[in-house]
Amino acid sequence: MSVDIEILRGDSPLILGLPHTGTILPDAVRTALNDTGLAMADTDWHIHDLYDGLVEGVTTVRTPVHRYAIDVNRDPTGASLYPGQKTTGLCPLTDFDGHAIYQSGAEPDADEVERRRLAYHAPYHAALKAELTRLRALHGFALLFDCHSIRSRIPFLFDGTLPDFNIGTNEGATCDTAIQSAVLARCTAAKAYSTVLNGRFKGGWTTRHYGRPEQGWHAIQMELAQSTYMIESPPWSYLPDRARTTRAILKPILTDLTQWRPA
Repeated sequence: MSVDIEILRGDSPLILGLPHTGTILPDAVRTALNDTGLAMADTDWHIHDLYDGLVEGVTTVRTPVHRYAIDVNRDPTGASLYPGQKTTGLCPLTDFDGHAIYQSGAEPDADEVERRRLAYHAPYHAALKAELTRLRALHGFALLFDCHSIRSRIPFLFDGTLPDFNIGTNEGATCDTAIQSAVLARCTAAKAYSTVLNGRFKGGWTTRHYGRPEQGWHAIQMELAQSTYMIESPPWSYLPDRARTTRAILKPILTDLTQWRPA
């Protein structure tokens, strides 16, 4: 099964990465998953809707393939982003609660993982790299804002309740400090919300791989607690009023980023 990476091109320096909103399961993956896997609980539900239309001129890059087929925000070598901590891999075998997602004996072997990498992981990153290259040629730099969300309480992965806004820059390595400061300032000014910088989520492989400020590529990840805009359990419903309040905070963040220029 082949899928097309969804690209909406704009002319501002800003790109929105949407790696985990897809819900397509290729047939070979679907038939191998158990009921837990088929529930696709770890989707970044509605994130593309939450960000849609907030600012003009942005480029978006989205894969429609679900992360249970392959996680395009993981190192293609399979190396862990968080050594020593619980996490899910390139082709996840469990969900975020630690429950198996495959039927017994149907887990992907090394050859199958490589097939999925070539079919779904590589095209997403080829598209993302091409857009970063295009925008750097236009502006002298490009800025990737990687859009994510996750349930606010997942005991298997972290203790307690996750902050509402989780900003990741791999300890400041992936973008100009002014970008990090601008996003942090907007979030902390929203007094009804909680914010953390480089907490449990410091930026996934995408942010770390493309965040090369010295080469004119800047990247920052936003991991939103899903409680900020939706119901965090089936049927995973979007809550328009709650989302509207969150969008009102995200809009000036993205506006700042479209207007930012290197010193």
